[in-house]
Amino acid sequence: MLNIYFGDMPEAVYNTSVYFNYTYEDEWLTSDFAKEVIKKIDKSDVKGPHAVESPVLGVISPEKLSGGTKTLLLMANDPEKVFNASTCGDNCAPFILKLAKKKDLTINLRHLMDFGKKKFPVDVKVLNTGDVVHSMEELMPIAFQFV
Repeated sequence: MLNIYFGDMPEAVYNTSVYFNYTYEDEWLTSDFAKEVIKKIDKSDVKGPHAVESPVLGVISPEKLSGGTKTLLLMANDPEKVFNASTCGDNCAPFILKLAKKKDLTINLRHLMDFGKKKFPVDVKVLNTGDVVHSMEELMPIAFQFV
């Protein structure tokens, strides 16, 4: 299940990029999930735990990855925390849903993320109201109360 809290959530990690830079572990970068995210979101290839090859920037360190990629890797590897998913673009939404299919995931959003036109592959619970929704059509009117 995907749990979403819309609006200010004091316990959520707001600056995910800085948090990632000081907490990530080498194995986070070499997992199949990380390689898929980095390829799709940043259009780059993982060469090792300390090197990512970007077609624009050349070989970069993990600290130079996009905010969305960093946030997705945090969601996958630090399940005790809630992360500000508004640092992610809509291109991250399929990966958030993928993670939520494997385990309960709670995120904080300060905007309405587009999870696509299809029925959600998981239940999505809006923590602000307790409503469980299954599509953007159901999610939008609830989210607009808070963002």
